[in-house]
Amino acid sequence: MSFAAVDVIRTKRDGGALTDDQIDWVIDAYTNGRVAEEQMSALAMAIFLNGMTDAEIARWTSAMIDSGDRMDLSALTRPTVDKHSTGGVGDKITLPLAPLVAACGAAVPQLSGRGLGHTGGTLDKLEAIPGWRASLSTEEYLAQLRNVGAVVCAAGDRLAPADKKLYALRDVTSTVESIPLIASSIMSKKLAEGAGGLVLDVKVGSGAFMKELPTARRLAETMVRLGAAHDVPTVAVLSDMSTPLGRTAGHSLEVAESLEVLSGGGPADVVELTLVLAREMLGLAGLSDVDPADALKDGRAMDVWRRMISAQGGDPDAELPVAPEKHVVAAGDFGVVTRMDAYAVGVAAWRLGAGRARKEDPVSTSAGVIMHRKPGDRVSAGDPIFELHTENAELIDGALAALEGAVDIGATYEPEPLVHDRIT
Repeated sequence: MSFAAVDVIRTKRDGGALTDDQIDWVIDAYTNGRVAEEQMSALAMAIFLNGMTDAEIARWTSAMIDSGDRMDLSALTRPTVDKHSTGGVGDKITLPLAPLVAACGAAVPQLSGRGLGHTGGTLDKLEAIPGWRASLSTEEYLAQLRNVGAVVCAAGDRLAPADKKLYALRDVTSTVESIPLIASSIMSKKLAEGAGGLVLDVKVGSGAFMKELPTARRLAETMVRLGAAHDVPTVAVLSDMSTPLGRTAGHSLEVAESLEVLSGGGPADVVELTLVLAREMLGLAGLSDVDPADALKDGRAMDVWRRMISAQGGDPDAELPVAPEKHVVAAGDFGVVTRMDAYAVGVAAWRLGAGRARKEDPVSTSAGVIMHRKPGDRVSAGDPIFELHTENAELIDGALAALEGAVDIGATYEPEPLVHDRIT
């Protein structure tokens, strides 16, 4: 069927529900250039202002999936399960998680992205490893899943191409913060990957896209319902991002910290969230009797990591990039660190060279922030709190400005839970 774009826009502008045929047509026509950018901009704003029903969101997601190819993982002998994070500061969880879950018997087909703004991207982190490549052919991707059990790589151009166009449009039309559009964007890509189960790590807090728990919960519930509507069992975990994860933010720094976790150590919060998500993934894969903590302790997860990196051309034994310029930020008082603002740390890492303002911008793999103290740690005046790493000393002042007021020091600290809720 064919429609006039203006009629579709008017329906949503006036608060009506789009029909399945209208949604199928407008997504196809926009993807193929028959609906103009300004018309889709108007429709995106109408959706932003008037929302969508669950039925509309499900059909919108299906239409975006159908705009491209779906991965077929049916030939794999292992159960398949994927994970998606909505993004945060110091969120390196995919790096230890994918090989850990593979070491426990599942296959993890992880198509990841790059960072934008104050949040880091998984592909940017892995590209800190000499030789590692993000782009794989479909044949290489499937072979690695068969032989290694885990793959983390870039999504091909044919995976939900409608979403790629719409994502860029939302970014320049101030329609990003729409739960129907966010949920369909994430789920169209994840469902097109073809995994048998999906775990969502929905971040909430200053360093997350969703700042408040009720909004994050609505997004999580919407995405879980989308998974069910497409016959993919989906679980969401609401995890805290008011404080950065771990003690590093920046690509090579986070790889090094992930290796600590895979070696049986690492920061307690990174280990905790890795195991929480691993248990959820293994439960969806029918492997709930396997304890992922054992695979961290006995080295099986590290073995899979080394094979996963080598399969994509990386050298798991290579030295990671180290920034030539460093600057220490010391505490001005004594007591207990009671707050560390995740957003401020993310902006500081971005300004040091670890982030990008546009998707095509380069990033520095060695830039970032080491957090020598975190909430709950005691400090004395002069103790290091942050260590800034950069390739360009001129960038340090901007990072210091971002960190003004980012840390509170007091007498006592009441920790917040790392995991706020679980949505099924």
